[in-house]
Amino acid sequence: MNENIKERINNLVSNNEVCLFMKGTPEVPQCGFSLAVSNVLKHLEVNFKGINVLEDLEIREGIKAFSDWPTIPQLYIKGEFIGGCDIVKEMFEKNELQKKLKEKNITHKNK
Repeated sequence: MNENIKERINNLVSNNEVCLFMKGTPEVPQCGFSLAVSNVLKHLEVNFKGINVLEDLEIREGIKAFSDWPTIPQLYIKGEFIGGCDIVKEMFEKNELQKKLKEKNITHKNK
């Protein structure tokens, strides 16, 4: 991955407390996995930035190298890579995602 892409991704992750690299947008997800993670965050009323990787091939491929994770979506909370769809859903179901949000001082609805 070239330094320009690495810096762009690092800026997105650093400048957004909760950042979701996804296919589509939070309003119009374009894959079921992106929809699922977006819905979890919406359910918890988390303010998050959705990055549509379909609009930028360099970001789409670069994020996989950046995180050393092969799939999208990818969730970051305050710069920490959390995981993809299965991990986020499992963490939510076990109340671990809510605990992580609380630890990181991210406003959310704890249901």
